[in-house]
Amino acid sequence: MSTFTAELVGTMILILFGGGVVASVSLNKSKGFGGGWVVVTIAWGLAVSMGAYAVGGISGAHLNPALTIALATIGDFPWNDVPMYIVAQMIGAFLGAVLVYLVYLPHWGATDDPEAKLGVFSTMPAINHPLSNLITEIIGTFALVLGILALGTNDMTDGLNPFVVGLLIVVIGMALGGPTGYAINPARDLGPRIAHFILPIPGKRDSGWSYAWVPIVGPIIGGVFGALFYQQIFEGKSSILFWVFLVIILLIIIGAQATVKKVVK
Repeated sequence: MSTFTAELVGTMILILFGGGVVASVSLNKSKGFGGGWVVVTIAWGLAVSMGAYAVGGISGAHLNPALTIALATIGDFPWNDVPMYIVAQMIGAFLGAVLVYLVYLPHWGATDDPEAKLGVFSTMPAINHPLSNLITEIIGTFALVLGILALGTNDMTDGLNPFVVGLLIVVIGMALGGPTGYAINPARDLGPRIAHFILPIPGKRDSGWSYAWVPIVGPIIGGVFGALFYQQIFEGKSSILFWVFLVIILLIIIGAQATVKKVVK
């Protein structure tokens, strides 16, 4: 199996299980209906673990453009391979979403709530305030990439690392996922959002394109800063990019704080 195919298959597995659990708890007449946020976050963590177990030995199981770009930024992954990985992740995420659609085929028509249908495929904010939503995605992906790099320095029993990374996803979801649904992965959000747009889902709403930039830009900024932070603080390797991204994030925070009072309660 090539690294392209591995990233595609691994991301497809991630979305099949991750999108699948959201469908299970959200769509009418599903036996998992009403399962709640704890079920969703645990399943997403296991989804990441299963994808990583499947292809980690072949491609490193990035399964996330934000992680791929972050690793390339600090020199841990070749830039020449970044476009190929991202294309594979996007295709895999799209295909995983199509599989979820097929698994729950009769349930789309049985569900009246168009927001629930969109939520199976992509994230939307609990309170729509783009700069605040952007901060949430930045911090969540910062925690993800920093956590992955830090975990990599620990001596673990062979095969344990993907499971521990899954636990990291669980705690990020439980602690930080409430405001936006914690995309923390551009492919995880955009690939299924495209599937939602294309698929003949009965009674669906628009695909939320006005918000779609947030779970792309936020994770990339947060992921790159997480990698730079690890390099700067943990390894003592100074970088001008660290300070550039820090300034960008501070400006976003200032903008969010200045405009948050305008949010309709």
